[in-house]
Amino acid sequence: MSAKSNYLEDAVLDHVLGTSALTSPTVYISLYTSNPNEDDSGTEVSGSGYARISASFNAASSGTATGPTVAKEFTASGGAWGTVTHFGLHDASTLGNLLYYGALTASKTIADGDTLRFDADSISVTEA
Repeated sequence: MSAKSNYLEDAVLDHVLGTSALTSPTVYISLYTSNPNEDDSGTEVSGSGYARISASFNAASSGTATGPTVAKEFTASGGAWGTVTHFGLHDASTLGNLLYYGALTASKTIADGDTLRFDADSISVTEA
């Protein structure tokens, strides 16, 4: 399950109503230790080898798109990340804009050397 960010809500409205163009970005999966909320106010993981990972998604069908198309892994290196509770989908590898976000099925405490894995098609993005 996912929710749309304030940024994406505005961008889609502007695009559909003809006030600006919307381009397809490279999508990056991000990890959070707190809910990012619509305004991206959560705490994104940082340090200890953390970096957003680019991912491709399948074309939407009946209002839902799934991805990543292949499994993606995040591994802590040189320190712990704490308890990861949420993921985000961003339009840049650093900074950029949050597009969608959601809670993990189960929170996971990541110690040095631990890996958090997203299996293929394990993220569903739904437009209601």
